[in-house]
Amino acid sequence: MSTPRFLLTAGASGSGKTLITCGILQAFKNKGLEVASFKCGPDYIDPMFHTKVIGTKSRNLDTFFTEPDITCYLLERNSRGCDIAVMEGVMGYYDGVGGTTVKASAYDLARITKTPVVLIVNCKGMSVSILPYIKGFVEFQPDSQIQGVLLNQMSSMLYPRIKNMIEEQLHIKVYGYLPRVEDCVIESRHLGLVMPEEIQGFQEKLKKLAAVLEKTVDLDGLLSLGEAAPSLAISKETKQHLENPQKTGQQLRIGVACDQAFCFFYEDNFQFLRDRGANLVFFSPIEQEHLPENLDGLLLYGGYPELFGKQLEENKTMREDIRKMLEKKLPVMAECGGFMYLHEYFEDMEGQLCQGVGIIPGTAYRTEKLSRFGYIQVQSKSGTILGQEVGISPAHEFHYFDSHNSGKDCYAQKPNSKRGWECIHSTDTMLAGFPHFYYYGNPKLAEAYLQCCQNYHKQTKGGH
Repeated sequence: MSTPRFLLTAGASGSGKTLITCGILQAFKNKGLEVASFKCGPDYIDPMFHTKVIGTKSRNLDTFFTEPDITCYLLERNSRGCDIAVMEGVMGYYDGVGGTTVKASAYDLARITKTPVVLIVNCKGMSVSILPYIKGFVEFQPDSQIQGVLLNQMSSMLYPRIKNMIEEQLHIKVYGYLPRVEDCVIESRHLGLVMPEEIQGFQEKLKKLAAVLEKTVDLDGLLSLGEAAPSLAISKETKQHLENPQKTGQQLRIGVACDQAFCFFYEDNFQFLRDRGANLVFFSPIEQEHLPENLDGLLLYGGYPELFGKQLEENKTMREDIRKMLEKKLPVMAECGGFMYLHEYFEDMEGQLCQGVGIIPGTAYRTEKLSRFGYIQVQSKSGTILGQEVGISPAHEFHYFDSHNSGKDCYAQKPNSKRGWECIHSTDTMLAGFPHFYYYGNPKLAEAYLQCCQNYHKQTKGGH
């Protein structure tokens, strides 16, 4: 299946990947192209920037969560009808699981999907040394997939000479450069970049950046590189299975908290539920006074409740609605920020206590550093989750907050490590804890949730 694509990567975080990716997406949009975009790894914020640029939802691709066939399928499906798919790497190109492997690295994604790669090189403080830097990345793995480079923070005076040296001595194409653009910087916060909506004049910054890239980057060359990518290999069995899933969510109305406080979503999780017939009803725990009516299930994902603690506390009617419905056994899955909100109390960024929903006894509190982070494998200690046997589910954690009552119903095991910990409150109708789940990683988990919602629907509405 023809899916024109390329991946932008770098040697380390902070090399300008997101900024350059957004600028290239905007430049392609300026050319009238239909663009798909993807982020490698378990990142919620970078895809928001992509989405802001291209106007359609960006997706994640993660080779820790999904098998190669499913990874390729998701890339192909979410690129249909587009002229080019642009993929943004994570961390340094070869940085993977456990800090000692290439598993789930940007390289792993490129290798599995046979995607040509363009290495972004931060050239600040370098000239000739740029060449051995590039050479090391290209030759570190025999199938590195690296077919070109972009030179970031490169002076226009030096660029022609460095470009000639790279292409003549390393035989790798240089697709252009980006000079230092002072007022096109994206700020950061404790969980990564700030949200696109928070950057004053983001669209203007983006247009300015795209205008620079249109002069300094070979956009047509990047398009040609993407068009030369080989077809994606996807088995017929995988495609048939994922294209025609059983409608386990038929007739279900599932409420999804969605506002400034709850905004960390995998778009493919929504697609997974919709493919199985679920109707997702989005609502704001900050702005709306009451839960949507006639819900069969509730989803509380992560985000920044700590930034909106007082607003969430002051919306007493919403908190009471949620508490009453959960006491009546409305099925719920809550992750990280959503889990914090379910506590009796949670701290905001100033350390002030805010009232939560009150379903989870205790307090969620702020810590000075990342409490637990990275990939994990989660398994129920009792053998079942939401009343079903689902086996092991890949997940990840990334949070500066913790709880005296994180749950003890599941066990999280770090891959390639002896480290693990108890986590999650798990009952026949609730799964609530700090781990984030990607439904294609273990479809049985989300299917167990949908079945739980179906049971609730039948009990309360007499559905069939």
